[in-house]
Amino acid sequence: MLKIVGVRFKDAGKIYYFSPGDFDVEQDQGVIVENAQGIEFGKIAIGPRFVDEEDVVLPLKNIIRVATEKDYADVAENAKSCDKAFLLCNQKIKEHDIEMSLIDVDYTFDRNKIIFYFTAEGRVDFRELVRDLASIFRTRIELRQIGVRDEAKLLGGIGPCGRMLCCSTFLGDFEPVSIKMAKDQNLSLNPTKISGLCGRLMCCLKYENDEYELAKREMPDVGVIVKTPEGMEGKVIGINLLQRLLQVRLPEEELVVEYGLDELRPFNPKFKQPEKT
Repeated sequence: MLKIVGVRFKDAGKIYYFSPGDFDVEQDQGVIVENAQGIEFGKIAIGPRFVDEEDVVLPLKNIIRVATEKDYADVAENAKSCDKAFLLCNQKIKEHDIEMSLIDVDYTFDRNKIIFYFTAEGRVDFRELVRDLASIFRTRIELRQIGVRDEAKLLGGIGPCGRMLCCSTFLGDFEPVSIKMAKDQNLSLNPTKISGLCGRLMCCLKYENDEYELAKREMPDVGVIVKTPEGMEGKVIGINLLQRLLQVRLPEEELVVEYGLDELRPFNPKFKQPEKT
């Protein structure tokens, strides 16, 4: 068993795992660690816990130290520098007449590198821009092109539901979302109804998808002939997946009756039994 902590470097960012070593840390506490970008400041998103070795990618790096007041001051100073860098970079983009939109700027904690996040329709030749930025900031420059979902995550906003965007508040990773999920949930396939601010399918389509898939495996399809508790046979003409309800048309009386799945299961051995959780 290994003792680990989960660290986030951005609000709603991906969680990375480190070894706390001899440090006594707790959730939401600031720490200094080393990652692929260099020395970085992050916050404990998952408090200390023990996990099996196969559940994490080894080797784990140790936390360098618990963040001090000076570290917090340096983070605040870096944030101010990012605001200035954003304005300067935008000015240079206009001077070079480059078709790209600057979205965000991020200094590494040790200020060894500054990252400019941008969007563009296609490939962009920004070599001259990099030279100008390097001469101004005197540090390593990285221009990173991002997609529309990442743009929405960085900028934030209010979704169609009236709440702050999931991606910018708590989602660490984007999970695949398909139009099939909207179909399974009987949602309107109008793109304006099922798309988020980024223009892609809404992330929340994934939240209840597992429950719908489980229900679909248990429920018969529309058009299937089933036996009812009254000893009659009828055709399924509608289903309510979440409530496990079926609308059955009885041919003799041309009557539509609603049954619960559990009511019909004893008379229809072919129905799949519910999965144990």
